[in-house]
Amino acid sequence: HGYLPRRDFARLLIALRGLGYRCVGPVVRDGAIAYEVLADIGELPAGINDDQQPGSYRLAVTDTARLFDWANGPQALKPWLFSSRECLWSAQRSADGSLSFTEQVPQGEPTVVIGVRACDLAALALQDRHFLAEGSVDAWYEARRRQLLLVAVNCMCPAATCFCASTGDGPAARDGYDLVLDELDDGYLVAAGSATGKRIVALLPVLPVTDAQRQAALQATARAAASQTRSLPARNLQALLFGNLDHPRWEDVARRCLSCGNCTSVCPTCFCYREADQPALDGSRSSHIREWDSCFSQGHSYIHGLTIRPDTRLRYRQWLTHKLGSWHEQYGRSGCVGCGRCITWCPTGIDITAEVAAIAGVAP
Repeated sequence: HGYLPRRDFARLLIALRGLGYRCVGPVVRDGAIAYEVLADIGELPAGINDDQQPGSYRLAVTDTARLFDWANGPQALKPWLFSSRECLWSAQRSADGSLSFTEQVPQGEPTVVIGVRACDLAALALQDRHFLAEGSVDAWYEARRRQLLLVAVNCMCPAATCFCASTGDGPAARDGYDLVLDELDDGYLVAAGSATGKRIVALLPVLPVTDAQRQAALQATARAAASQTRSLPARNLQALLFGNLDHPRWEDVARRCLSCGNCTSVCPTCFCYREADQPALDGSRSSHIREWDSCFSQGHSYIHGLTIRPDTRLRYRQWLTHKLGSWHEQYGRSGCVGCGRCITWCPTGIDITAEVAAIAGVAP
């Protein structure tokens, strides 16, 4: 451990750039906190706090100099690894009518993301398990993942929609990072989680950590966990959900759900996609693209003239039972990391914890 005074925080960006990394961090964009390429430390959201409620997200200005006094925005790490839209391969027609095919795997670029939360590290581990599974590695994901460096920040200001303590995924980061920070009023506790992280710490003007600083950081994350009012009743809900496939709550939530797919877009673990061909008008070439899809769309369950899940009730049930139930068979754990984004960014404010509680017959 070391302690980096606030006045020296810019040295972290200088050190990262000196090692050849493109720096990505949280910035205020369009009324929300989003990850963007950083040109300067001044772009970080100093003195910004977020108020999140079901179907509501608002930013507020505070009188603090802290840079990470917020829970999360609509983005996680997913867009930086699993692109929302990209070309997988292209086809070109030559003058003699023959076709040639070219794979479009990206080169990738050394990238560091600053400000990653514990819930998003847990989500990344699930994405890794899916896209980097032995025997079926996704080359597009891998090209970006192998050059990714992560600077985590332990969360001290969870939103009202957060419930990571109940899923076991936060608010303190346990692993999966290269560096982890605890933000105090006048500086940061810095700890390395990898050999690269140790190398970076050696480049910083860190001071010894005092017992008071260490205790302040531990108490802050403990308060963050204790302040969460939402929770899931268990971490493995497979038996409960699949034992209640005809529960009347599915019809009730379907009347409120718009099938818009917002929840799957902001979810840091969802990975559904569709593929399509985009031919040139003159027939000389075409591109085969991949783009995010959602189990809430009609096309997602369309097979040979039949839509398997033709209504919202079945689509919402599929999403919830898969995410919280059958993921245990595939990945050994739930697909929910308790980030609360699906609650905040749902236009009608549907609360996943309330829906599970109703099906389970327990108080939310």
